[in-house]
Amino acid sequence: MRRQITKKLVEWKDRQNRKPLIIRGARQVGKTYSITEFGHQFFKYQIKIDFEKNVQLRKVFQGDLSPKRLVQLIELETEIDIIEGETLLFMDEIQLCPQALASLRYFHEDMPNLHVIAAGSLLEFEMEKISFPVGRVEFMYMHPLTFEEFLINIGQERLNAKRPALFETNPVEELIHDRLLDKLREFFVVGGMPEAVNAYINRESLKDVHQIHDNLVSSLIQDMLKYEKLLENDLIREIFETIPLHIGSAIKYSKLSHNASLYKVKQVLQTLEKALLVTPVRSSSASGLPLGGNINKSTFKLCMVDIGLMQFLCGLSPKQIIQSDNLLAAYKGSLCEQFVGQELKAAGGSQNNKLFYWSRAKKSSNAEVDYLLARDGTICPLEIKHGPAGRLKSLHYYLEEHLETEKALVFNAGNIGLTGKIHFMPIYTKLSTV
Repeated sequence: MRRQITKKLVEWKDRQNRKPLIIRGARQVGKTYSITEFGHQFFKYQIKIDFEKNVQLRKVFQGDLSPKRLVQLIELETEIDIIEGETLLFMDEIQLCPQALASLRYFHEDMPNLHVIAAGSLLEFEMEKISFPVGRVEFMYMHPLTFEEFLINIGQERLNAKRPALFETNPVEELIHDRLLDKLREFFVVGGMPEAVNAYINRESLKDVHQIHDNLVSSLIQDMLKYEKLLENDLIREIFETIPLHIGSAIKYSKLSHNASLYKVKQVLQTLEKALLVTPVRSSSASGLPLGGNINKSTFKLCMVDIGLMQFLCGLSPKQIIQSDNLLAAYKGSLCEQFVGQELKAAGGSQNNKLFYWSRAKKSSNAEVDYLLARDGTICPLEIKHGPAGRLKSLHYYLEEHLETEKALVFNAGNIGLTGKIHFMPIYTKLSTV
């Protein structure tokens, strides 16, 4: 599969001030495949240490973590030369060997010219136990396939090139607009998990995709239980299956489980967040930057890791989505809010890989704008209009309270248009830049 992360990995490879790289991302988003393909394409040698399959190599990292010692032992075990500038050292499932994770700082200090990448499933659970000195390692996030990657991998690269950038003013040709909405319907069903996309490409079977989503949900939950042994399988599954029903709404713990205590529900949500299966969308007053400096800690929404998993957990009919006349109204608009949040997250988040929205609670006029974008020192509100054309009351409330706002966005199923500060854009618009 062609993934956008390859370009970022090449940029990392060619940088002089490069540090050991940790790839972060939920399980099954394609980390191992993409890093391995990158190694094959751009290095003379590649050593892949899989700490899950090769238990013997865990012993290498016991005791002295001097890179010179580690390199000698790894070369003996793998019979592959480690040459700075020519070899990629890839440590996979590194969460199973915490000492290997700790060794990354020493590779930076003693062998800065060696290319070292680490990745693993549920890496976040081990990383919180180890203190990484500032400046010794760097991080890169990997997500499920974006809509752009989906289009490219299903052979629609030319169609993808016709997607508008934010604030573009020329309308999309109607034929192209309709085709993009059709492909977006497919993406809502298939999602971006590589295994599901691969099955759809090879067999064009939504039934197979459905089975893959079912298997993924079960395996993702089982993996979490390896690290959070005090949580019950049934409770994690109950809450994971309930979250999709509340996408787009402020989360109330009591609605996520009818039986579990508030403490247990919070614990499960924290576990799902650490596993990168859900992302909190925090309520910000948008009174200034950073967005995280003025949040309401008690109010938040959630975005799931993948829209394909979300629609599966909702029990929606793929046929219903694909044949929908009003795509944005599907499942009360929550699929569209999930899609935009997922795309925004892959594009760097509202700010610093985090998601924010705006809300205001007043007796006579509650208001909420779906997402906020902070780029180049400015804040832009983004509203998703999934119902019939209306007054966009919440967005206008926002603009009245934030007179400094230069641009506002409304994503809908229509074409490009402009009314004052408000730019109307198709929901499939590229979110890479603002």
